[in-house]
Amino acid sequence: MAQCVQSVQELIPDSFVPCVAALCSDEAERLTRLNHLSFAELLKPFSRLTSEVHMRDPNNQLHIIKNLKIAVSNIITQPPQPGAIRKLLNDVVSGSQPAEGLVANVITAGDYDLNISATTPWFESYRETFLQSMPASDHEFLNHYLACMLVASSNEVEPMEQFSKLSQEQHRIQHNNDYSYPKWFIPNTLKYYVLLHDVSAGDEQRAESIYEEMKQKYGTQGCYLLKINSRTSNRASDEQIPDPWSQYLQKSSIQNQESYEDGPCTITSNKNSDSNLLSLDGLDNEVKVDGLPNNFRAHPLQLDQSSDPSNSIDGPDHVKSASSLHETKKANTGIIHGACLTLTDHDRIRQFIQEFTFRGLLPHIEKTIRQLNDQLISRKGLSRSLFSATKKWFSGSKVPEKSINELKNTSGLLYPPEAPELQIRKMADLCFLVQHYDLAYSCYHTAKKDFLNDQAMLYAAGALEMAAVSAFLQPGAPRPYPAHYMDTAIQTYRDICRNMVLAERCVLLSAEILKSQSKYSEAAALLIRLTSEDSDLRSALLLEQAAHCFINMKSPMVRKYAFHMILAGHRFSKAGQKKHALRCYCQAMQVYKGKGWSLAEDHINFTIGRQSYTLRQLDNAVSAFRHILINESKQSAAQQGAFLREYLYVYKNVSQLSPDGPLPQLPLPYINSSATRVFFGHDRRPADGEKQAATHVSLDQEYDSESSQQWRELEEQVVAVVNKGIIPSSFYPTQYCLNSYSDNSRFPLAVVEEPITVEVAFRNPLKVPLLLTDLSLLWKFQPKDFSGKDNEEVKELITGEPKMIGTEVISEFLINSEESKVARLKLFPHHIGELHILGVVYNLGTIQGSMTVDGIGALPGCHTGKHSLGMSVRGRQDLEIQGPRLNNTKEEKTSIKYGPDRRLDPIITEEMPLLEVFFIHFPTGLLCGEIRKAYVEFVNVSKCPLTALKVVSKRPEFFTFGGNTAVLTPLSPSASENCSAYKTVVTDSTSVCTALTSSASSVDFGIGIGSQPEVIPVPLPDTVLLPGASVQLPMWLRGPDEEGVHEINFLFYYESVKKQPKIRHRILRHTAVICTSRSLNVRATVCRSNSLEDEEGRGGNMLVFVDVENTNTSEAGVKEFHIVQVSSSSKHWKLQNSVNLAENKEAKLASREKGKFCFKAVRCKEKEAAVQSSERYTFADIIFGNEQIISSASPCADFFYRSLSSELKKSQAQLSLHTEKHSIEDAVRLIQKCSEVDLNIIILWKAYVVEDSKQLILEGQHHVILRTIGKEAFSYPQKQELPEMELLKFFRPENTAVSSRPSVDQLSNLIKTSLHYPESFNHPFHQKSLCLVPVTLLLSNCSKADVDVIVDLRHKTTSPEALEIHGSFTWLGQTQYKLQLKSQEIHSLQLKACFVHTGVYNLGTPRVFAKLSDQVTVFETSQQNSMPALIIINNM
Repeated sequence: MAQCVQSVQELIPDSFVPCVAALCSDEAERLTRLNHLSFAELLKPFSRLTSEVHMRDPNNQLHIIKNLKIAVSNIITQPPQPGAIRKLLNDVVSGSQPAEGLVANVITAGDYDLNISATTPWFESYRETFLQSMPASDHEFLNHYLACMLVASSNEVEPMEQFSKLSQEQHRIQHNNDYSYPKWFIPNTLKYYVLLHDVSAGDEQRAESIYEEMKQKYGTQGCYLLKINSRTSNRASDEQIPDPWSQYLQKSSIQNQESYEDGPCTITSNKNSDSNLLSLDGLDNEVKVDGLPNNFRAHPLQLDQSSDPSNSIDGPDHVKSASSLHETKKANTGIIHGACLTLTDHDRIRQFIQEFTFRGLLPHIEKTIRQLNDQLISRKGLSRSLFSATKKWFSGSKVPEKSINELKNTSGLLYPPEAPELQIRKMADLCFLVQHYDLAYSCYHTAKKDFLNDQAMLYAAGALEMAAVSAFLQPGAPRPYPAHYMDTAIQTYRDICRNMVLAERCVLLSAEILKSQSKYSEAAALLIRLTSEDSDLRSALLLEQAAHCFINMKSPMVRKYAFHMILAGHRFSKAGQKKHALRCYCQAMQVYKGKGWSLAEDHINFTIGRQSYTLRQLDNAVSAFRHILINESKQSAAQQGAFLREYLYVYKNVSQLSPDGPLPQLPLPYINSSATRVFFGHDRRPADGEKQAATHVSLDQEYDSESSQQWRELEEQVVAVVNKGIIPSSFYPTQYCLNSYSDNSRFPLAVVEEPITVEVAFRNPLKVPLLLTDLSLLWKFQPKDFSGKDNEEVKELITGEPKMIGTEVISEFLINSEESKVARLKLFPHHIGELHILGVVYNLGTIQGSMTVDGIGALPGCHTGKHSLGMSVRGRQDLEIQGPRLNNTKEEKTSIKYGPDRRLDPIITEEMPLLEVFFIHFPTGLLCGEIRKAYVEFVNVSKCPLTALKVVSKRPEFFTFGGNTAVLTPLSPSASENCSAYKTVVTDSTSVCTALTSSASSVDFGIGIGSQPEVIPVPLPDTVLLPGASVQLPMWLRGPDEEGVHEINFLFYYESVKKQPKIRHRILRHTAVICTSRSLNVRATVCRSNSLEDEEGRGGNMLVFVDVENTNTSEAGVKEFHIVQVSSSSKHWKLQNSVNLAENKEAKLASREKGKFCFKAVRCKEKEAAVQSSERYTFADIIFGNEQIISSASPCADFFYRSLSSELKKSQAQLSLHTEKHSIEDAVRLIQKCSEVDLNIIILWKAYVVEDSKQLILEGQHHVILRTIGKEAFSYPQKQELPEMELLKFFRPENTAVSSRPSVDQLSNLIKTSLHYPESFNHPFHQKSLCLVPVTLLLSNCSKADVDVIVDLRHKTTSPEALEIHGSFTWLGQTQYKLQLKSQEIHSLQLKACFVHTGVYNLGTPRVFAKLSDQVTVFETSQQNSMPALIIINNM
């Protein structure tokens, strides 16, 4: 039980006090009425004695009484009505609530920290009122009247006569059989005569004389002159007199039922017999509504005549008095009590009570106890007083007590008033009232035995109850508290006598006693035992006290406490005590919260919500319902639906209270704020026939960090080109879509009149669908002028104002049960300024009839399409995004700090141009190397002109807009006939297999010195695209050389003609996906021609071998490939003619066929080379058909230059890897140059394809870049084979200096040698045995430096195989020559070979050593001749 203000030793004596009746004359009542008090109320604050009182017991021992209190009440001739008592108790409990600033106890039990109210004042008020309002009954005398005060006023005409009238009235009430109520203790009740004197208005002398007369008539002990009203009430009082009455009058006792205006008393006759007075078991027989008896709906004390027949009233007087009492009560609230009394008057009243008790009441009680004691001794025929008798009863001849169940129900047995058993009980009660507990215990014990012998169970239970209390209160505690007496008494009252009121009194007293002995467990069990269905209020209070018992145990039982608090809350709720119910549930919630008992939590929250709503604590109600919905609920769908509807209903009421207040925050659906994405710009247009819009950026694309990095690099590349190679410090990559991966630390820039789309990720945690209606974004906007100063006033515009920002509203958005769904909401900014997107605003509702029952769908009448909306409320949810955690400085690493995330705070800037790009006839599949012509349409859809349009791509070799020459050269008619992408010229048949040359500069094709080949300016006419204008440009595409699927990223860059301070440029992205299939593989090698003389007489011819293989597996329906032309492009070399036979004019390759071509290449003429700038290339075309493709024009040259530049990039990258540490010495460089050649071969082909029984002709080109003599080159990228794993070697770095020696290959190309001799030589050996053959050795210096050459003829072929094949011969004459060859000089040596017989001989034996003139000998190496020089010697 909770702590109480009074200890049990104070509580019990205060609950059982001597009762005194008061009977006043009208005039006396009028005097007290001036103070707004009745006479009994006037005395109430002073009814406790301030000093100890002494009296003597029957054995003449002195007995001290401490803190004695007496109860004075006006006579009521009606027993209190059970309904009225219930109403009073209900009011007392509901009127007593925990104080506002009450500090609760914090109890720590295990891992629980509970805030619990330590005291329960409502329970104490209930208990006090309950004990005070107990109706007097015949089996006990504790609350029977011991004395009666007869009060008259000194103003009366005949005061003495008035006294005798009052005396007769009292006698009539007590002894006339018409009145069974009130009850009187003994027949000769003490009468005490009080004369009231009004000091301010009355005649003091007259009062004194009347008092003298009274003393003579009634004796000095029996009368008193009480002077009151020392001042008039209307005079403004200087001194503030305290008001001790208010605290008593609030608990207006049930005994003050009589009316104040109707004379001395309201007497109504009650013809019911006495037997009905014990029928208090029918307390709650009435029908209940909301836990309250329905008969209180009309009037608090007007009883329903038909509902309780035992309490029916004859006359209307009582009803009148009740209503007047009610009105008086209502009026009493603002009244000052005791307004005519001074502090002296207070002391006089206190003195009067003292006198009455000392002189009148206690002597009367003492005399009565003696009389009863004598009576008992004589009546029982006992020789000694009760004291000795009790000893005898205790020691021996004990009658065995029968168990309660054996006793038959004899509660109806009534003793006559003069029965000796009742006299014992009377004496016991008197001793108890004057705190003589030893004697009281003895008497109760005796009476208990007598009653049990007579099987008068009601009497026995009363004696047991009081015996137990007396035993507990005995000073010095001679015996332990007999709890079993109480248990028996409770059981008897409840089960046999069916009297719950008396049983309840036992429980209240016993529980207090047990609590005082710290027997909390027993106290709790006792309290719980008396909870029953007949009274919810009692059950609630007892359950709450039981809960407090559990929490106050030595080891607190927290969960038991919570469980019983819930039960108490439930019963409070049934009893209509909503505030107490709410409090109980809230206290229990502390235990259940956060422990995973989700269903219990839901139940408690639901109840708290409902009770708070009933009490109009709407905010509490909302938060409780919110908890049910936002925790991951384990409830069934139907239950969740009920919770949601309840929540919406409460919410609606809250919002109706303050319709203009801020929108409430809604708990559903969940919003994943970090997943919010913001997109700036229009939605992409769908494909329109052959037109395909650029993919750009959209919310449908998944974020890919790799691709976003690529786009960023492309943008940096183009910005660097525009800004002359430097990326400006203010540059920031354009972000059209912001998400949790993007960098959101800066305020994003949006353009006025372009929509902003916010994608909000919703999740519905419930098993019922949620319907959001009128869903839109909530924003705040500050209009600004970025060009000049800010506006003087910054207008805050919260939602609305469509002139500034247009808001899109989604009329219905349905989220199914447990579904995650995104909503895309748009804003249309019409003004520049700062926009802050705060959150979303919507109506939250449910769908009516959407509950599916056992898998049967929605109920009929639920029309599809527009959902029929149940209840809905309008509210908002904020989008609050936490930025990334900072981790740069030491301070940030050690603490948890988050950076800003500004994706929802865009700055709206001035108008910018907006480009849309459409691709027309854009292919999705190509052959490797295939050339296709498509068109690109550029449209400016904004109101600003755009300029500086560029496109950047990582794969510039894939497409071209044509070079500068493309616009100038009109398409030849033949090209348009064949729909060829190339520029062609018809040729005559004579020029077949001979090269036709032309030249072009790479600068024309955008491949200049130091230029970025990836950044391509788009050739707009006038370089400006006006608002609304569109331009179509041709675009040639070439299928990439590797087969497979290629994603090619284009980034279009453009600027506004008017420079904007915030946004310098804009971009548009496009990703083209091309699938390529295999076509031709081309390999080529170049080697030196052995013939040294050409038409110019200068050396340096080359042979070019080209192998073409058709690798197409005809899956694309390709029948055959025709090689239509082979062209060369070089700064120094050109193809001269085809060495192949002329018959093979048609170069066709069917599937898997291979063809070989051989061409002669010559150096370009000096004068040609001199004219050419370093960037001019000579193109030479060798034609196999009858049409020449001009290879130096677009698009052939474009793609050639593109592939060349990308190849150069690769080789530069490789070179840079090698040359980082060691710069190669000049000498080595010179030697290397000899073996280098820069000849590029372009193979142009046509493919014949059958598709849908139509024949198509596809065309394309492959490039082979020849760099080194003798090394094979390929048109397709070679897969590099991974080197085999080697053992790991550890070495010291000093020794790794690489000697910069040229390789053997490079040195062998320094000098080119050629032997000139007759193929066969006839010699008559029979005439001359030695055959001499003249041989010329030509030495040609291939390098640009002077070379020292040593020719050594002494070398013999040593290998035996060579000897077998070729015979042996000898060189005659000088065996070694030393020469110096100038740059590119040719020198001839005349040699003689000597043979001795016929045969085939290899003349290639001279060894040639070469070194650069200014170098040391380390470079000398043998010049290996590639081919054997065979000579046949014949005999003639």
